[in-house]
Amino acid sequence: MIIIGIDPGLTCTGWGVVAKSGSRLSHVANGQIRTDAKAGMAERLVELDAGLTDVILHHRPDAGAVEEVFVNVNPQSTLKLGQARGVAMLSLARAGMPVSEYSTKVIKKALVGTGGADKKQIQAMLKVLLPGVKLAGEDAADALAVAITHANMLGSHR
Repeated sequence: MIIIGIDPGLTCTGWGVVAKSGSRLSHVANGQIRTDAKAGMAERLVELDAGLTDVILHHRPDAGAVEEVFVNVNPQSTLKLGQARGVAMLSLARAGMPVSEYSTKVIKKALVGTGGADKKQIQAMLKVLLPGVKLAGEDAADALAVAITHANMLGSHR
């Protein structure tokens, strides 16, 4: 089974793809989609959708998972994040796959064992779980963490 995880953001959306075979996980790919900060909101959302659609068509995942929005101090930032998240969910659903959502706390707990883990701990655990992985950046690392969380949850949901 191929699983894609997405860490949505308007400026930079991370994506990570893993393969699950039994209890084994392996890294397929990861990357980041950046939108043009000078472009209008609608154009940026189209850019994000096009980038995610390319990734989905290339890797053909069976399932997708998206990190849930956390509320920022700045309501404008939260709104933009929500719009990027909506585009991510739409891109996955349009490709016909089931879409799951996980909170940051659940993702951290699934990977590191504590909901208060920091980014360095997440990245260190990714290197243990996916030996030899080259991370395209922080957002891509977060997206791989989302994909791994979903892969681990698949066994417990069924």
